[in-house]
Amino acid sequence: MSVLRPLDKQPGLNTATILLVGTEDALLQQLADSMLKEDCASELKVFSFFSHLARSLPLPSNVNRPRIDLIMFVVNLHSKYSLRNVEESLRHVDATFFLGKVGFLATGAGRESHCSVHRSTVVRLARTYRSPLLFCDPEVDGFRAPVAQRLVRMLQICAGHVPGVSALNLLSLLRSSENPTLEDL
Repeated sequence: MSVLRPLDKQPGLNTATILLVGTEDALLQQLADSMLKEDCASELKVFSFFSHLARSLPLPSNVNRPRIDLIMFVVNLHSKYSLRNVEESLRHVDATFFLGKVGFLATGAGRESHCSVHRSTVVRLARTYRSPLLFCDPEVDGFRAPVAQRLVRMLQICAGHVPGVSALNLLSLLRSSENPTLEDL
C-alpha cells in the first residue's frame, strides 16, 4: 500500500476512470449508477467509463486496476467519521493529483439542522487542497442527476477527452468563479 500517483499506469484508449472515496457504500453506488443513466449517456458515447468505489485510501497495491483520472472524496455532512476518513485518506494521494484531478463532494447539505459537520469545515478543506467542491443531496433524484452530469464532464476533462481543456484549466476556471477570500488576496 503506497501513495496513489496520477501517472502510475498508462492510459487506456478512450477510457476514463473515477475513484469515489467515502464511507457509505450505498451512496457511492447510487452516484456511480447515476453517472451511467440515460441523462449522462450522451456524454459517455465517446469513451468507456469505469468507476471504482473505496471506503478509504490507500488502495491495495496488488490489485490490477486502470489509471485513475479523477478522485472524488465524498463527505457526508451528517457524519464526523466521514470527514475524518477523508482527511486520513488525503495523506495517501500524491501532490500532483491536486493539479485538477481531485474534488470533494459534500452530501446531506439539504438538511442543515441534522448536520454534524458544518459546511464551512468542508469548504475550508477544499480550499486547503485547492480543489473543487460540489454539494449534493443524494436522496433527491432531482439533485443527483445534475451532479452526476457534472462529474462525468469533469471526468472527461481530467482524462483528456475534451480538446483544448486540461484538468488544470478546469481547476483555474472553477477557482475563478468563487469569491476571493482575504487569504487569497
